[in-house]
Amino acid sequence: MFSLCFVRLIRRVAAAALLAHFSVPLWATESLSLPQAQQLAAARSQQLVAQDATAKAAREMAVSAGQLPDPVLKLGVTNLPADGPDQFSLTRDFMTMRSVGVMQEITRSDKRQARSARFEREAETAEAGRRVALASLQRETAIAWLDRFYQERMRGLLLTQRDEAKLQIEAADAAYRGGRGSQADLFAARSAVAQLDDRLAQAERQIETATTQLARWVGAEAVKPLGTPPALDTVSLHSENLETHLVNQPEIEVLMSKEATAQADVEVAQANKKTDVSVELMYSQRGPAFSNMLSLNMSIPLQWSQKNRQDRELGAKLALLEQVRAEREEGTRMQVAQTLAMLQAWRSNRERLGRYDASLLPLTSERTRAAIAAYRGAAGSLTAVLEARRGEVDMQMERLRLEMETARLWAQINYLIPSAKDATFEARP
Repeated sequence: MFSLCFVRLIRRVAAAALLAHFSVPLWATESLSLPQAQQLAAARSQQLVAQDATAKAAREMAVSAGQLPDPVLKLGVTNLPADGPDQFSLTRDFMTMRSVGVMQEITRSDKRQARSARFEREAETAEAGRRVALASLQRETAIAWLDRFYQERMRGLLLTQRDEAKLQIEAADAAYRGGRGSQADLFAARSAVAQLDDRLAQAERQIETATTQLARWVGAEAVKPLGTPPALDTVSLHSENLETHLVNQPEIEVLMSKEATAQADVEVAQANKKTDVSVELMYSQRGPAFSNMLSLNMSIPLQWSQKNRQDRELGAKLALLEQVRAEREEGTRMQVAQTLAMLQAWRSNRERLGRYDASLLPLTSERTRAAIAAYRGAAGSLTAVLEARRGEVDMQMERLRLEMETARLWAQINYLIPSAKDATFEARP
């Protein structure tokens, strides 16, 4: 009878494993893949819309800055009598003139080009900011998707183990009734099921949290079953010439665009050291007995204190350019160091996963089989079997947690740059 219980135990465990693997609700015919989740997140993102609007605004300003200033229409009355017999008359005094004129500031073409170029650099900064937002969106969506995927795998493992633990209760109860086991073994089996139920409740809560995080990016589609995960054994970067590979990294592009904008500010300040000319044409009408007048005027600003105004402005822009250049160099070094650290952690985790698969998991499985064999031969206790089984479950859960951490690193590395990669590189020792 005891052997029969273990045969039933093995069969039910196998059936439970198959059920956990193939039991998909009939309505869940559509799954949510990682690329689909990222596309949904991009379509829902308002940050991308904001960055597009910022870039458009800067380009509109670039066109505007390249134009001449608007002409100025001037109307006036000159030499109007204030008293006497001709008081406030517009026609009786020969000196009274009614004037209409147009004044145009002739801004130098190089100055207008410099101002326009400055806004073009600002638009490029906004476009780089959009790539930063897109990379962050793809990265965070991938992390949320992978978190839910691995949390569901943990739940599946716990469900399988709980079904097996319930069968162990039946075996312990049969052994106790047959006089081959103790009541303590029965209580130990029930305690193991209760512990698994508690861990399942925690796993369900973690799945809900992961689904909420995924819904932050994809909306209502987050409740769909997840599709097959991407290949996580390769990444798009490697440590050799990492700084060269990161040239197109959005955060570095933003720093480079800011440096270009600062350089454009310097060029505008240099152009401002040259004055612009304003030209005014005026037509003045006098009384019927007098000739009308035509006037042509020219205005030139006098930069009489250039060392305290224009030179100071240029010096300030040069100092800001130096600041932005230093920040760009420092930011590049920091990004390279952070990426290298992530690559090292990813490779280390891959090696650890290999050790789990090659030795740690097989050893815990052998320990469980040995404990079961000893219990079946009346040379061991059910407590030892349950302890071995608990250790095997803990090892499998730890392996899944390590795989989830490795997947998060994979997402952080692969989505540093949002554009398509030219090549992928396998993990190197």
